[in-house]
Amino acid sequence: MDVEIIHQIRERASKQHKTIVFPEARDKRVLRAASYLVEKNICDIKLLGNREEIISNDQKEGRGIAKDLSSYFVDESENKNHLVNHLYKRRKHKGISRKEAETKLEDPLYLGATLVATGRADGCVAGSIATTGDVIRAAIPSIGLRKGNETVSSTFLMALKNQPALTYADCGVVPYPDAEQLADIAIESARTHQLLTQETPKVAMLSFSTKGSAKHERTELVVNATNIIKHKKPDLLVDGELQFDAAFIPEVAQRKAPDSPIAGNANVFIFPNIDAGNIAYKITERLAGASATGPILQGLAEPMMDLSRGCSWQDIVNAACVAILKGG
Repeated sequence: MDVEIIHQIRERASKQHKTIVFPEARDKRVLRAASYLVEKNICDIKLLGNREEIISNDQKEGRGIAKDLSSYFVDESENKNHLVNHLYKRRKHKGISRKEAETKLEDPLYLGATLVATGRADGCVAGSIATTGDVIRAAIPSIGLRKGNETVSSTFLMALKNQPALTYADCGVVPYPDAEQLADIAIESARTHQLLTQETPKVAMLSFSTKGSAKHERTELVVNATNIIKHKKPDLLVDGELQFDAAFIPEVAQRKAPDSPIAGNANVFIFPNIDAGNIAYKITERLAGASATGPILQGLAEPMMDLSRGCSWQDIVNAACVAILKGG
């Protein structure tokens, strides 16, 4: 793991004085992460779940963490009418009744998302138990999408030894994006990269072709997406279509794409589909020894972070810190 980039993210997050809500407090990894966040004064926390049951189970397992965190559990009846009204007003055009909104908020994921949407928390971290789909389905009705964006996607921050961190997208949410979706993914990924690394994003739109070396409907999709990005964000450094070697290795870029503004120096890599993205990040982990932080959800109006169900408590800490920076 590139300890330095993770340390920097945690250090910057600790200066923001934010509050993060955890809907899955019954998970012992969440409790351990929450304890660390409080102990290190990184952020304030809100825990969702049955306080007495969670404390009892935690004590039976001989830890006692939940008891120490007992004051951080949220009374689910607190401001209930306001939360129900928020969700109802946002979804009544979809035919939801006020009673149905109230029922939705019995789900900790919806409650956590709505606490963020109404300003009672600055970010939400979930997914150690729930699936990515469940997390997103709670986030969109409650929080909604960022203005100008129509796509929820995800990135992985890839920390490698002896070189700056890279961003890969989309590796976990949108299986086969069209050109508009691919453009949204790239724009949001550039924003995420800059927020987390404080470096200027240089975005490579990846394909099996470089600058017309192959003609196919899949390469045309990448070219179209690149043109959409340039229209929406003319100041963003982006180019495509590029093969990975032309995007990453300056010597190869000189031969394949000598006029590219980012070729050979890209730090944000946008894959044409989830197959390529997911395979690439796992190969980079296993063969290059990279540490992957993510999936980092992006495209929402407020931060709601997803976790891998195989995550460690340290991963949960990192997700909370990312949520803090994305909400700052």
